[in-house]
Amino acid sequence: MTQDAIRKREQLTGWLLITPALIVVLLVFAYPIGRAFWLSLFQQNLGTELQAQFYGLSNYGRLLGDGRFWQSMQNTAIFTAVSIFFELILGMAIALILNKSFRGRGALRTISLIPWALPTAIMGLAWAWIFNDQYGIANDILRIFGFDGITWLGQPLPAMVALIIADVWKTTPFIAIILLAGLQSISSDLYEAHSIDGATPIQSFTQITLPLLAPQILIALLFRFAQAFGIFDLVQVMTGGGPAGATETVAIYIYATIRRYLDFGYGAALVVVTFILLILAVAIAGLLLSKLRVSVTGER
Repeated sequence: MTQDAIRKREQLTGWLLITPALIVVLLVFAYPIGRAFWLSLFQQNLGTELQAQFYGLSNYGRLLGDGRFWQSMQNTAIFTAVSIFFELILGMAIALILNKSFRGRGALRTISLIPWALPTAIMGLAWAWIFNDQYGIANDILRIFGFDGITWLGQPLPAMVALIIADVWKTTPFIAIILLAGLQSISSDLYEAHSIDGATPIQSFTQITLPLLAPQILIALLFRFAQAFGIFDLVQVMTGGGPAGATETVAIYIYATIRRYLDFGYGAALVVVTFILLILAVAIAGLLLSKLRVSVTGER
């Protein structure tokens, strides 16, 4: 058998193996987005009957001038960037601690996953009670130290801060467990040899840990970016997008457009545009992080 025949046979085998995954991707992602794009070309008129009229790309033109959409996009970007920043720092610290050998490490690793395992809606309700301005424990702690209570969920900035705190508490274990898996793949001999050469712990962290942990950091950041950008349940339970739209994310706005105002065509257009923006943002973030990884590790 010639080399070309072997290559074609291997390619055919590869396509046969990947076909089930491609079918799943088409069913889970391509079809819903395609269906949403088709719906976005129509406008629903609410009368005695629900009638749809072809509207073309007018819904997308309407979106360009929709200040509420761009405000929700800004809220989502702020929430995503700040949350991921603190989650990466705290997740790295937790992973470094859990990577050490000490008594009770297994139990501590299990306990650290509890926030991630809890249902987001239930956890969001608990945090809403914590940040309640009248009987929440957050204001009780502030009063103990002599500060006045804050109307956490009734003011724009405190409400966003409360959401970020709740999300960081919930999802930091996710990043920590991914980074911990990466840390366990790094040989301790590298650190021993580095210390013999006179390197400090900080130098070992920056010259060994970070470069070798770059793939896991990239994966964690991309996953968390996609999840945080589409946040819905936590915001819906804690603030509902208020006060005055200060914490309204894109997902909350789409939900209100479709379920509250029954504007299915425009809601579908919001879904399509948000999906495209998310894909572009993830692609750009992945490209930048990959270049950063190459510059740090020197890989090609």
